[in-house]
Amino acid sequence: MSTKKTRPDQDPYAEREAEKYARPVPSREFILQTLSEADRLLTRREIAEYFGLTDEDELEGLRRRLRAMERDGQLICNRRGGYGVVKKMDLIRGRVIGHPDGFGFLVPDEGGDDLFISAKRMRGLLHGDRVVVQVVGKDHRGRLEAAPVEVLERANHRVVGRFHVEHGIAFVEASNQRISQDILIPPEAHGGARDGQIVVAEIVEQPSARSRPIGRIVEVLGDHMAPGMEIDVAIRAHELPAEWPAEVEREAARVPAEVAPQAWRSREDLRELPLVTIDGEDSRDFDDAVYVERHGKGWRLLVAIADVAHYVKPGSALDQEAFKRGNSVYFPGRVIPMLPEVLSNGLCSINPDVDRLCMVCELKIGANGVTRSYRFFEGVMRSHARLTYGEVAAMLEGDEKLRRRYGVLVEHLETAHDLYKALAERRRKRGAIDFETTETRIVFGEDKKIERIVPVVRNDAHRLIEEFMIAANVAAAEFLLKHEIPALYRVHKGPADEKFVALLDFLKSMGLKFGGRNKQPEPRHYARLLEEIRDRPDARLIQTVLLRSLSQAVYTPENCGHFGLAFDAYTHFTSPIRRYPDLIVHRAIKHLVRGKPVEEYIYDEETMTHMGEHCSMTERRADDATRDVVDWLKCEYLMDKVGEEFDGIISAVTSFGLFVELNDMFVEGLIHITALDNDYYHFDAVHHRLTGERSGRSFRLADPIRVRVVRVDLDERKVDFEWVDGGDSQGSDKPVRRQEKKGKGRGRKSKGRRRSRKKSSKGGE
Repeated sequence: MSTKKTRPDQDPYAEREAEKYARPVPSREFILQTLSEADRLLTRREIAEYFGLTDEDELEGLRRRLRAMERDGQLICNRRGGYGVVKKMDLIRGRVIGHPDGFGFLVPDEGGDDLFISAKRMRGLLHGDRVVVQVVGKDHRGRLEAAPVEVLERANHRVVGRFHVEHGIAFVEASNQRISQDILIPPEAHGGARDGQIVVAEIVEQPSARSRPIGRIVEVLGDHMAPGMEIDVAIRAHELPAEWPAEVEREAARVPAEVAPQAWRSREDLRELPLVTIDGEDSRDFDDAVYVERHGKGWRLLVAIADVAHYVKPGSALDQEAFKRGNSVYFPGRVIPMLPEVLSNGLCSINPDVDRLCMVCELKIGANGVTRSYRFFEGVMRSHARLTYGEVAAMLEGDEKLRRRYGVLVEHLETAHDLYKALAERRRKRGAIDFETTETRIVFGEDKKIERIVPVVRNDAHRLIEEFMIAANVAAAEFLLKHEIPALYRVHKGPADEKFVALLDFLKSMGLKFGGRNKQPEPRHYARLLEEIRDRPDARLIQTVLLRSLSQAVYTPENCGHFGLAFDAYTHFTSPIRRYPDLIVHRAIKHLVRGKPVEEYIYDEETMTHMGEHCSMTERRADDATRDVVDWLKCEYLMDKVGEEFDGIISAVTSFGLFVELNDMFVEGLIHITALDNDYYHFDAVHHRLTGERSGRSFRLADPIRVRVVRVDLDERKVDFEWVDGGDSQGSDKPVRRQEKKGKGRGRKSKGRRRSRKKSSKGGE
């Protein structure tokens, strides 16, 4: 080992380690520094010798620390036992996103463009795995290609799917289509499952470059998807924590039914202020309450948030389970909460006419909608009313019955509405992006079958609360940055280079210009373009392309701003009942308002990085699970409508066909390219269209189209349409019905015919 710039006794974090551990070992930072300065990889014995560690407890502590650093992707250990720093070895760590066709992508932990992983190199990986890779070149499309070096963490321990037996070989085909590999089931591990049943398989041997994953059946869910089973399948398929561990239940049982008076004696008393909650009609957990009054020419806004951090202590069983879950998951008709109901719907929920502990953001906002000052403090409050969006909107529009019912609160709501209008104007001038999208709600009948799918109509009450929450979130981000305390920020970066170039090409083809002279994307450029195209007949097409050019928002301790909202700093502060990042932000703010030094804060940057990665993953996991359930329910809704015709909009154009969303039903399906007509169709990626070679007929993104439902596959959660000639598109050729290729086994789908479309999502509040 060469001479080093550091000495074993120069650990800058020795004091912190001594506070945490009775027998401290060198800090992660010091180990990284030491290995970075070494001229070769060092074994664990060499590292121990350098630091002078000889005691068995010290050696065990070092072993555990090195293993944890491997697991977190900071170090890698080669076959000879030598440890090296991942960053110094030009390796990249990240999470694998699988594709139904067998290949995949690596999403780097530190941001940047995704890396392509070929189907051959994906053999030893499954969707969701965290790995370390090295860039090995570019594929035929010019994408950077990665090769796995080390698997840091396996994401799939149990898999839900169909059990099949073909030629004496049993396997499970995963319901999650991003898991393209079948799980082999040995004869002694069938668990009584029969061919075609829906089962849960536990993976006992993860895949390798030479072998498929091997599992055993641990649960048989049934022969068919009974009402409600789709949620049970999604919970298991995405490994959502849904059962409370015994220790969590014991801690929850000790939670008091009411706020103890001694808990709020040192807090500011807001119980006389007419704070109110404004939520949806079916909401059960209430995170936030608001109050607005005039302050000079501007306003004073109070955003009071449930003080979850007072009850959920770091390291407790409640805290560990909340972190594991990351967020509440909202399925149609069912919720998997982040916290037990005694907290989420009880002591932490801001129910009306009861005392509640809260964290408060007080903002002084000028007449122009600009926040002039803010402060955070711990308070105790009493909600004066549980209002719904519909009620508030009706009162603002003059509903006399409701105005009489809520009396003095109406004046405060009108003041709040005035503030909202100032904030909305400020938002417009700031250049925040505001897409016109439609959210839907599934309405069930008595038998748990879908009765109808309805759009969620947003009114000024929705927007009012949204703007108030955004103002508090921005203040929280600025407060954390000011004090330089480790925290999680909600980061939404601008479009990636590749997507932005494609966007510019598309806009140019549409006769549109983007941005200023430097051509660098800014939120105001998106906002200005959306305003410019608002009245164009192809506005939906252009908006869709703009939306899909944006990246997904993530949680990270490195503040990079929020592109969509046009803020230099943004975080999540307002929903600690249902989002773990908000709970972390509350802990940081509490630490500061109590006057404690940043150096004594329980979390460091490295811990925050890990938490951000985990919470970003749980958010994606929840989105994927709810999307699976909604897709299944929508397929079920169309089961008895095969053969019927509907009007729709082309929602995506691909080389293999058209995705169409039905009007008023918001159900999406595919018109395969072979089901258009007797012509050769060519895909134009720039213009998002398919064009017939002989007929010249063109199908473009956002075009209206009439379709017929020809096939619904509940297992694959897919709907097939065929184009109805003579509808909204031109032409007279008779449509050709798609010929299905059936797999070898009963219920077996051909892997080559799997299809998926990755949907981009903008980072919102």
